[in-house]
Amino acid sequence: MKWIGAILFILTTTWVGFEWSQSLTRRPKQIRQLKNALQILEAEILYSQLPLRDAFLTISNQIPDPTKSFFLQLAEEMTTNNNDFGSIWKNSVDSYISKSSLNQTEKEILIQFGQTLGQHDFTQQQKHIQLTLHHLERELQEAIDNHYKYSNMAKTLGFLCGIFIVLLLI
Repeated sequence: MKWIGAILFILTTTWVGFEWSQSLTRRPKQIRQLKNALQILEAEILYSQLPLRDAFLTISNQIPDPTKSFFLQLAEEMTTNNNDFGSIWKNSVDSYISKSSLNQTEKEILIQFGQTLGQHDFTQQQKHIQLTLHHLERELQEAIDNHYKYSNMAKTLGFLCGIFIVLLLI
């Protein structure tokens, strides 16, 4: 009976290590999706001159989840809520970060961007989008580095921690 528990414990810690590794793998992909979405937003604002709600719907049709859900939620909230845009943006960012593999740094970048969205003329808005893309590029490079550094380590560490604890308890 002890051996079955030991094997289950090792499997559980190994699974936790693989989940951590998957999170490290998903983060660069999701940052790229977010960058693509902001580039689409820039094009929609500057060239199509769509209202934000329509631009968000256009983005949600072109980007996969979880970024798709973020922009779809923004469009729906803008339609149904009469709250100010800042609170709608912040609530949507909070929801998006909780569903994704993004961390607090990306959350702060998005919140700062949301404070300027729709507040300036086209040229200033383009500069804010470019600044946000620059910050996200820096975070993307860090996420890629973390993935290469820690992905295999996370898998191995989960397995080895399980074995270590089982050996201590037996």
